[in-house]
Amino acid sequence: MTEEEKERIVPLLPLRGLLVYPTMVLHLDVGRDRSVEALERAMMDDHLIFLSTQKDINIDEPTEADIYKMGTLTKVKQMLKLPNGTIRVLVEGVKRGQIVDLHDHETYTTVSIETSEDDQTKTAELEALMRTLLNYFEQYIKLSKKITAETYATVSDIEEPGRLADIIASHLPLKLKDKQEILEMLNIHERLQHVIEIIHNEKEVLNLEKKIGQRVKRSMERTQKEYYLREQLKAIQKELGDKEGKTGEVSELTKKIEEAGMPLSVQTTALKELSRYEKIPSSSAESAVIRNYIDWLISLPWTNSTEDDLNIVKAEKILDRDHYGLDKVKERVLEYLAVQQLTQSLKGPILCLAGPPGVGKTSLARSIAESLGRNFVRISLGGVRDESEIRGHRRTYVGAMPGRIIQGMKKAGTINPVFLLDEIDKMSNDFRGDPSSAMLEVLDPEQNHNFSDHYIEETYDLSNVMFIATANNLATIPGPLRDRMEIISIAGYTEEEKLHIAKDHLLTKQLKGHGLSKGQLQVREEAIRDVVRYYTREAGVRGLERQLASICRKTAKIIVSGEKKRVIITEKNLEEFLGKKIFRYGQAESEDTVGVATGLAYTTVGGDTLQIEVSLSPGKGKLVLTGKLGDVMKESAQTAFSYVRSKASELGIESNFHEKYDIHIHVPEGAVPKDGPSAGITITTALVSALSGNVIRREVGMTGEMTLRGRVLPIGGVKEKTLSAHRAGLRTIILPQDNEKDIDDIPASVRKELRFVLVSHIDEVLETAVVGAKNES
Repeated sequence: MTEEEKERIVPLLPLRGLLVYPTMVLHLDVGRDRSVEALERAMMDDHLIFLSTQKDINIDEPTEADIYKMGTLTKVKQMLKLPNGTIRVLVEGVKRGQIVDLHDHETYTTVSIETSEDDQTKTAELEALMRTLLNYFEQYIKLSKKITAETYATVSDIEEPGRLADIIASHLPLKLKDKQEILEMLNIHERLQHVIEIIHNEKEVLNLEKKIGQRVKRSMERTQKEYYLREQLKAIQKELGDKEGKTGEVSELTKKIEEAGMPLSVQTTALKELSRYEKIPSSSAESAVIRNYIDWLISLPWTNSTEDDLNIVKAEKILDRDHYGLDKVKERVLEYLAVQQLTQSLKGPILCLAGPPGVGKTSLARSIAESLGRNFVRISLGGVRDESEIRGHRRTYVGAMPGRIIQGMKKAGTINPVFLLDEIDKMSNDFRGDPSSAMLEVLDPEQNHNFSDHYIEETYDLSNVMFIATANNLATIPGPLRDRMEIISIAGYTEEEKLHIAKDHLLTKQLKGHGLSKGQLQVREEAIRDVVRYYTREAGVRGLERQLASICRKTAKIIVSGEKKRVIITEKNLEEFLGKKIFRYGQAESEDTVGVATGLAYTTVGGDTLQIEVSLSPGKGKLVLTGKLGDVMKESAQTAFSYVRSKASELGIESNFHEKYDIHIHVPEGAVPKDGPSAGITITTALVSALSGNVIRREVGMTGEMTLRGRVLPIGGVKEKTLSAHRAGLRTIILPQDNEKDIDDIPASVRKELRFVLVSHIDEVLETAVVGAKNES
């Protein structure tokens, strides 16, 4: 081929949305004036015209930048003018061509093009590619069903590799941009490989379409079948007057919704959900979710309430009948009743009964509910660490359900129950949220009239509920939550109170539980007192109840075996039933001792006594602390040591003792962690006694923190500590001056057996506790 034949000038016909490959025959409709003029010029010359595709089909008068450089040189085979002015032409692709230059004339456009022909040399690799392409094309035709078998027969006869790729590409549903990319591939090997990749992807898409179609068809058939059967069932139910189907169920639910007394907004939501439920097939998972939600809305109390029994005398009798002592709590409940009787509109209070285990916090809440005539419901919060336990789960989750608050209200059945939140101090948190933060809304009188549960989604009024929380340790309750509750401390029971509780409540309960009558088992008062003194050491009465249960079990065995018909327990035969005494009554030292002081401690299970020992050994002033002490107690020991060094001469101690002795401070029961800010004066007293050689009075117990200058600071837990001192047999209690107000909380029976010494400086402590000490202040 000569250069003149390879490079020529021909008219240009821009195509919109079409592309012509070499050897391809195609009909075109031409309507634009410049395109018609270009056709007529081509017919006047050698019938050759250059076809190039527009990049944007919306442009009517394309410029050089609007058309692709690579196009096809074609021969016009036929031309026919249509009545509407459009010209229909039949063209046949000749060669690939690339625009070198473009010439705009007045009525048409010509282009200088450089043509190229495919290399017809066949290699083994090209033959393999052609076979692969034909094989893929055959599989594609079977899946597509849009291309006839005759087309495949025609294509399979093509011998030229480049032409085969072009013809097959023209039959594929490709975007114009992808077809243009194939047209611009002059390398036959690359063109075949590219078309193979395209047809492979098209096959995968057709396979997926086929699978989806089959799945949709099966689903449609099943849905149509179910619809047909449901319509038949409705017709049968209508003829038989049967209301047991979904129609009857929806009618019944509508009636229940209207009778539930819901607020208008909640009722609207319930009816809307019911409408959805009616339309969804019963086999659908969504149907069960909606039905469960509607059932919850219906079962919640919206208006049902119990009328408060505002008889204060009756309420006081019930509280006194069920509980001995606890005057402060009873007084608070009676105050609430009195105000309710006067106002008729007081919102439910939020009380927190704080105290050690076994003092009757939970049973007291039951008695409050009975005295008010309200329903009682209890939930345990111990170990709850998921916020959803309080607020509920979103309905989008599988197995979602309301939180414990809404569950408790459903169980109560009224809008004004006594709601017990047991062990509120034992909630924790993790990555699922902080349940104590969710409780803030529940226990806030300003917010809980609009409590929001994630499952119910509608606001629920909790303002009429009387919430009572119980806790062992207030320190573990977050400050904002503690601030929302009225704290009522229950310190524990005295020996006399335990004696009355055992006689009037616990023994009767255990006799009934073990099938015994009062005639078969009698426990004398002195025996019960010994059980309290020698077999239990606790703030509550659970251990006491267990010991009485043990007596009842052994008595039941004796009576059933026929040994005796009646058993009487006295202090003389008590050890036969309970074994050797576990505790020694009164933990006070048997004699006055040097370097051993008795401190009073407060724990989550009540008060306790603490022996603090100090010993000296030759050394260079090293201070050793043992007994698993916390940081606060270690700091108290350092403070005591510094104070004694600064006041050594006034206290009758060698001024250089820290150069001659190592000091060891020990608190027995080393396995038990100990910490707190009330051991300062006890450590100081033991240290002064050890260094001066003066003994400490055995009957003296003390509690209080101390500054570096010897001033005694107030502490907490006075009632609990005093009760523990009384149990231990101590007779003199040293308290900070600022704790004088707390003495009134101590039961009168305990106060009259103890001597309280109020101090404001450590010198007063030493004067009272240490034999031989003088007040040098």
